[in-house]
Amino acid sequence: MEQGSSVHKVMEEQTTTKLPVEKVNSLVQKVLQDELKTVVSAEVVAKVVQKVLEKEKRPAVPVDVAAGLIHKVLESEKIAPVPVATVSESLHKALGEKMRIAVPVEVTTREDAFGLRIWNIIQGLRTLRATGATREIEVWAVVEGEVVNGVIDELSYECPDDELEAHISEQQESGQGGKRKLKQPLPHDQQTITSLWQSTASAGKDINSWLGTIDQHRKVYLADIKTRGSRTLPSGDVALRPTAMQLMMYRRMLTMLASNSVPAKQIFERYHVQDDVPFSDTFITQVGGLELNVNGASIEDTSVLFENEQDAIDELLAHNNLEKLWSLMMSEFARAIPFSEDSDAPSPVGDVLRAEYRASGSGSVLGTKTFVYDGPALDAYLKNIMAWWRGERMPQGVDVEEAFKCRICEFAEQCSWRKDKVDQNLRKASRNKLRRQGKQKSEV
Repeated sequence: MEQGSSVHKVMEEQTTTKLPVEKVNSLVQKVLQDELKTVVSAEVVAKVVQKVLEKEKRPAVPVDVAAGLIHKVLESEKIAPVPVATVSESLHKALGEKMRIAVPVEVTTREDAFGLRIWNIIQGLRTLRATGATREIEVWAVVEGEVVNGVIDELSYECPDDELEAHISEQQESGQGGKRKLKQPLPHDQQTITSLWQSTASAGKDINSWLGTIDQHRKVYLADIKTRGSRTLPSGDVALRPTAMQLMMYRRMLTMLASNSVPAKQIFERYHVQDDVPFSDTFITQVGGLELNVNGASIEDTSVLFENEQDAIDELLAHNNLEKLWSLMMSEFARAIPFSEDSDAPSPVGDVLRAEYRASGSGSVLGTKTFVYDGPALDAYLKNIMAWWRGERMPQGVDVEEAFKCRICEFAEQCSWRKDKVDQNLRKASRNKLRRQGKQKSEV
């Protein structure tokens, strides 16, 4: 877990830079020779890079993929591994840019702490618009009456599987995708995205000057990063189901939050914070002093550069409590993931979900799996889970295909489900034995 956390941390620090595929090979060679002082032939580097990037199928890749390639080269040559942080630092040095680093912010109230979480989302959404990708986006939703929280590893405007996306589009066009659900009514105190834009315009602001160009047809895609000690990918529906359900749940939560369908007051009540309490002066000063750290060479939306020049302290003073900062976050969602008021319009959140597997020690890419969002399957899963959560059914043990999990379960020795399964198998074996004995006697 600690190794996996370090991989996630470095990946989040690298999120703002993308590299053209044709430049990755020379960069990997440069880092190995100039920064890590490791001599590896150009042929070996080219072979490893080509093998991994063939799976990517993208014109540009995040800088963390290049870091993973360096580890792959070291592994192929049986060279002692280099700490993931060292490789990352060397990579950024070779690129001539500084790494993003986490900056501690002092919080004095619960409202400050929650406000920092919202501000991180705002900055993440701006990074998404600026570079086409972002990482570590926190989301909240109310599902089956319960407040649910999670952190999405990666959002990107690049589809992870064009063939699967095309297949989904064909199904939807032919009517096989099923009917769209009716839109749920919003709480009486909550605005739609359109009304949010209109209210901002009525306040005297020119929306187009600070929203930038919004592409209503652009989709955002979710990915989850999994670290593994094994060098192989999980296989079979049983092994992949938890990750698929997690990604589908994140997609639903993101859709609800980005479409302004999450009641903010219920979220604030759950975390015991007051939405009208002003942030502390210390919080505003510290957070206002931080900059949106993006690499100018990878900017896709130039309007973000304009926004980045504005005084963050003035922005925070204008949104100096949780209610106002939440509204600012919703306006950022409207820019980054714009939903249409037309219920028949396609969702800006893609149905193709990607799980990327990485080595827990080095962070090198092991491979990826893609899934299709399945709303009915998620509904059935949630209904079953919530029935247990609310005490409406007894707990159930794992299926026989997942019995391997019992080896690492601390409750295995006292598990009544496991004991009952053993007893059932013993009784079944006993009946089969008696049946065979009876058959043998009748034959005699």
